[in-house]
Amino acid sequence: MRFLSKDAEYLFYLAVIVYWFTRKRENREMVAQALTSACLAFGIGTILSHLFYRDRPFVTHQVHQMIEHAANASFPSDHSIGSFVIAFSIFLYRKKDGVIWMALAALIAFSRIWNGVHYPLDVLSGALIGIVSSMIVYQLFAKLAWPRKLLSGAINLYESVEFRIWKKS
Repeated sequence: MRFLSKDAEYLFYLAVIVYWFTRKRENREMVAQALTSACLAFGIGTILSHLFYRDRPFVTHQVHQMIEHAANASFPSDHSIGSFVIAFSIFLYRKKDGVIWMALAALIAFSRIWNGVHYPLDVLSGALIGIVSSMIVYQLFAKLAWPRKLLSGAINLYESVEFRIWKKS
């Protein structure tokens, strides 16, 4: 549970890097959309944490806190936002992979409750924010031409630079 609460999030960062460097266009689009979704989701989470501040369980209750954590806002869970936004972005592109990532995100969310740093509503709201943000961004790119063109242009630019670097080596 300690690993899930503190370090499992790094698996999501690693996944983003691995998917990007597979050099498949679809994976790069997925990663770009996941990162865009994360920006939206964390922005929403930051606003909500200021509007609806709530102390963490270990601050207001007698709990056995299994991991150290700052006594800052508990609502919503940033770990849930981050893991679910990436997991659901992967799910939208790659269903089988996405199910595994969603399961890991759920384990991370549960571990945050288990370890006494979040309430259930904190992780549920974080999961919801992550999932909804991913769906919004995915739909935005699917329905509007200018985000697709912007994404395609950015990936093309990156790939041209990448090609030049690999060609020189």
